[in-house]
Amino acid sequence: MIVTIDGPAGAGKSSIAHQVASRLGFEFLDTGALYRAATLAAMRDSINLDDAERLASFVGTIAITWRDKAVWIDDENVSEQIRTPEVTQSIRHLADVPAVRAELSQLQRQIAAGRNIVTEGRDQGAEVFPDAECKVFLTASPLERAKRRMRQLAESGRYLSVEDVLAAQNQRDLEDRLRDVGRLRAADDAVVVNTDGMLPEQVLDTIVNLAKERMGDNKNA
Repeated sequence: MIVTIDGPAGAGKSSIAHQVASRLGFEFLDTGALYRAATLAAMRDSINLDDAERLASFVGTIAITWRDKAVWIDDENVSEQIRTPEVTQSIRHLADVPAVRAELSQLQRQIAAGRNIVTEGRDQGAEVFPDAECKVFLTASPLERAKRRMRQLAESGRYLSVEDVLAAQNQRDLEDRLRDVGRLRAADDAVVVNTDGMLPEQVLDTIVNLAKERMGDNKNA
């Protein structure tokens, strides 16, 4: 069974997705790690990251696998190497190339085949896993998301006003909605969960209960 959790930045998708996977006994598929691995491989091979056509053909030749909660290139566990600032700054070059997204979306489907998976992102339910049994679009009001992000930044020693955080967030929301590929949108059959006024545990319970309902529906089908 596949559970997809999509939504805008600051909605808390990643932390909730991990918790949902843990509660259900499912695996968590870190789709961002796959893009990072492809980026790392391209950087190692000195591929011109501005050459979309070259990137697309190159990504199709990389042996990226997901096993033991880690991402591998060939026989090398690169789970730490993909978290460097250099990779983080370069990932956008691959994420916006349609052919690259198509390759990595297919890889995600191959990884998830026959497994119980929880995955999160912008377009997991709408594009990558259109047949997923349980689709959630997790959201909150812009101000609520900005306040959460402001608190996260403060915890890491960065202090910004809620106005500055909100302005940056609104710009990212606009860019995510207007992307040519992988744009932010809820799948037609997704359940929208607005977390305004909800405690994290309430959000977790809501999604877990929804997934369990869908699991029961599949057993009775």
